[in-house]
Amino acid sequence: MEYKTLNNGVEMPMLGYGVYQVDPADCERCVTDALEVGYRSIDTAQAYYNEEGVGKAIAKSGIAREDLFITTKIWISNAGEQKAADSIKRSLEKLDTDYIDLLLIHQPFSDYYGTYRAMEKAYADGLVHTIGVSNFLSDRLADICNFAEVTPAVDQVETHVFQQQKKLRRTLDKYGVAHMAWGQFAEGKNGYFTNPVLAAIGAKYGKSTAQVALRFLIQNGVIVIPKSTHMDRMRENLDVFDFTLDHDDMDAIAALDEGKSLFFDHHDGESIEGILAFGKQAA
Repeated sequence: MEYKTLNNGVEMPMLGYGVYQVDPADCERCVTDALEVGYRSIDTAQAYYNEEGVGKAIAKSGIAREDLFITTKIWISNAGEQKAADSIKRSLEKLDTDYIDLLLIHQPFSDYYGTYRAMEKAYADGLVHTIGVSNFLSDRLADICNFAEVTPAVDQVETHVFQQQKKLRRTLDKYGVAHMAWGQFAEGKNGYFTNPVLAAIGAKYGKSTAQVALRFLIQNGVIVIPKSTHMDRMRENLDVFDFTLDHDDMDAIAALDEGKSLFFDHHDGESIEGILAFGKQAA
């Protein structure tokens, strides 16, 4: 495993296991499998409704808590200082843990300043070891970095070979915020798994297109959390530390960047209305 040293000195694994869209009823089994394969970083969220499954798998794993890195996120419906503080306590209970390694604001909407103040307090109290944000693009990230007391350590955003977030990366680097990905495989869009550039590079190293794509992100300093419900694919996704892409490989993959979202635009009103509508329903 390779690690990223965050701006508060905490070391975070460069590759973890994400449980977005993992059925709550199947989450415990999936996380148990991931831990058995060798993952030690698990990424969940209040809005995934599967924090309990993560907690149960961790409790039964026999792995020392200090050897695990657990990330969760506060959803829009829990925005605001008091509501966020209450939700942090609920997440701790669901995860069956005394502390959260990384806590993020899930979306940059509603009273995210109040939410961040609650996170700063939880950080000061030792309930959270690191705080950050998710889906904050350059404008919102610069805003919170300039006015919050604790600079976010991480920003988790859509990042894959077709959306490499080059503009945002300049802001991340300026403020010392680590770049973390979601959607690393673009959910198969744009012929992701059969892309000829990735396939040709993979053939050179005896690796799959997915492994090449993950390695590209990791070499660019991007923390990744690929998801799979199958152990063989979990193993494959984890097996990306025994090769290094050369300069030409990196340039060829960098050229695949289209510079736009394949999912939703955080600056588009209709897209935001959809997120907010879901936010009113999620707990």
